[in-house]
Amino acid sequence: MRSSLAGRIALVTGGARGIGAAIARRLHEDGAGVMITDLRAEDGQALAAALGGRVCFMEHDVSDDDAWRAVIEAVVSVFGRLDILVNNAGIYEPGGIADASLDDVERQIRVNQMGVFLGMRHAIAPMRSAGGGSIVNISSIAGQCGFPGAAAYVGTKWAVRGMTKTAALELAPDHIRVNSVHPGFIDTPMLDRNPPETNQAGVEATPLKRLGRPEDIAAAVAWLASDDAGFVTGSELTVDGGWLL
Repeated sequence: MRSSLAGRIALVTGGARGIGAAIARRLHEDGAGVMITDLRAEDGQALAAALGGRVCFMEHDVSDDDAWRAVIEAVVSVFGRLDILVNNAGIYEPGGIADASLDDVERQIRVNQMGVFLGMRHAIAPMRSAGGGSIVNISSIAGQCGFPGAAAYVGTKWAVRGMTKTAALELAPDHIRVNSVHPGFIDTPMLDRNPPETNQAGVEATPLKRLGRPEDIAAAVAWLASDDAGFVTGSELTVDGGWLL
C-alpha cells in the first residue's frame, strides 16, 4: 500500500513534462495538493487541468530570486501551507571543459544549482510554520561520477548533492528533511541532447537493461516525501537500474 500524502501540499519545479510531470502526478495520486511550476506554460497548464482538483500551475524561472518569492507566496495563499518541495527543474547542455559555451555553463549553474539553493532558502519559512517538511532535490548519477563532455552539468549535480547534505544538517532542528534523488538514464526529452550511441551505451551498461521511466523517479520521490521516510535525511537515493554498480 502507498503511504498517503492527504492534506500535504507539494511544490514541484520543472513539473510540466518528463520526470517533473510524473512526480506531480504521483504526489497528486497519493493525495497531495500540488503546485506545478515551469517555464513551459502551455504544457504546465494542460497538466494541471488534466489532474483536476488540488492542482495549480504557475510560470516560474527557478534562477530568479523574486520569482521564487512570488511562487512561495502563491502556494501559501492558495493552499495555506507548504509541506513538500521537489527541486526538479534542470537543464543539460553538453560541452567539454575546453570548448563549452560559457553562456551554457553559466545558465546551467543558475538553473541547476542556484535554482535548488533558492528553492531550499524560500521553503524554510513556510515549512517551519507547518512544523516541518520534506525537500527532495533531483540530482543525477552525474552527481556521483564524472561524464566526459558534460563538465558544467556534472558540476551542478555534484553541487546539488553537497547542498543537500548541508541543508539536511542545517534544517534538521526544524524537522525539515532534505534528501537527493539520483536518476540514471531515464526516458525523457533530455536524452535527446545526447548522441543516440551514448544513450544506447547507457542502456547496455545498465544491469536491468532498459531505460528508466519517469514513474520510477516519481515513486522514489513520493517515498522520501512520505512519513515512511521520516527518519531519512541527508541521503542519496540512486535510481539507475544498477548503472553505478
